[in-house]
Amino acid sequence: MHIEPGLVDGAKITLSYATAAGAGATGLWYAARAVTDRGAASLILRSALAGVLTFLFFEVLPTFPVGVSEVHFILGSTLFLILGAGPSAIGLVLGLLIQGLFFAPADLPQFAMNMTTLLVPLFALTALARRTIAPGTAYVDLSYAQVLTLSACYQGGVVAWVAFWAIYGMGAAAFAPVGTFALAYMAVILLEPLVDLAVLAAAKGLRGRLPATLVTSRLYAAA
Repeated sequence: MHIEPGLVDGAKITLSYATAAGAGATGLWYAARAVTDRGAASLILRSALAGVLTFLFFEVLPTFPVGVSEVHFILGSTLFLILGAGPSAIGLVLGLLIQGLFFAPADLPQFAMNMTTLLVPLFALTALARRTIAPGTAYVDLSYAQVLTLSACYQGGVVAWVAFWAIYGMGAAAFAPVGTFALAYMAVILLEPLVDLAVLAAAKGLRGRLPATLVTSRLYAAA
């Protein structure tokens, strides 16, 4: 999902600073809610775990350059279901920043765009979960249809933002490569719910053995 160097440049890149600032402020709001829910130590631990996992998603899992960007297996809905919105937001930014600073410095000028592309779909996913998951349902009890909906929301949001930045930077010339990228990303949308279900099943089997500070309270407890 990286916005490639040169895709958006000059004065146009200023917009990304505004979108990233809004996304960052929203992430901090969710982080504050996480502190209220489980305390600052839990937020720090979960955020660090999300950061490590995000970095591994970027650097270890397969990456395929397609069209205007790259297809990454960024398991945003998985992070959300296990760690919660606030820690996931912080971890996504941390993982992206570590990758840019130490492994892909050419991506740093696009950091604000990539940050927006990762975070805004996470917040849309959070809002969707709040509306579609019944208050009496713990995340470990979700169905395939429910996790598919959440995954499609996140990955669809990623594709939408990549498309926006590409068209914003390139104009009509971006339409064909954006379409190719979107089609390739279908593989992620199909695979992520299976990963989510496997992770949730493992979490269900570990009920009572996982430290409460490492997971979101909604993983096991109904809202």
